[in-house]
Amino acid sequence: MTPLCFEEPLPVSPLLDGLRILVLEDEFLIAMDVEQLCRDHGAGEVVIARDLAEIDDRQVATHFDAAIVDLMLGGASTLDFASGLRAAGVPFVFASGYSDPDQIKASFPGVRLVGKPYSGEDLMQAVAAACGRGSPG
Repeated sequence: MTPLCFEEPLPVSPLLDGLRILVLEDEFLIAMDVEQLCRDHGAGEVVIARDLAEIDDRQVATHFDAAIVDLMLGGASTLDFASGLRAAGVPFVFASGYSDPDQIKASFPGVRLVGKPYSGEDLMQAVAAACGRGSPG
């Protein structure tokens, strides 16, 4: 009988330790990947919304510590939603393949735009920095 080998679990990075993260992403596989990245970096809860209609924006500030926002969800702009996040004091980053960096910088100074395709580490560092954790990217 061969002994069973168990791999040691990978250590969890504390970058997002305990944070509740909202992910606005309409591409299913990308959303699943981002959810796993957040969990691998210690997020306590990760909620994916594929459409703005799925979110009660009046409750976002009390339910989430940070957000990852795609600029377009199903062809609809998320800029108004992002303005609401900013007004509510919820830190966020944009993660998108549709981007006009100058428009984002002008409309959302200090908010990081992580362009697709992005590395998971870049995205997680950006979220951590938005929350005042880790080093700014």
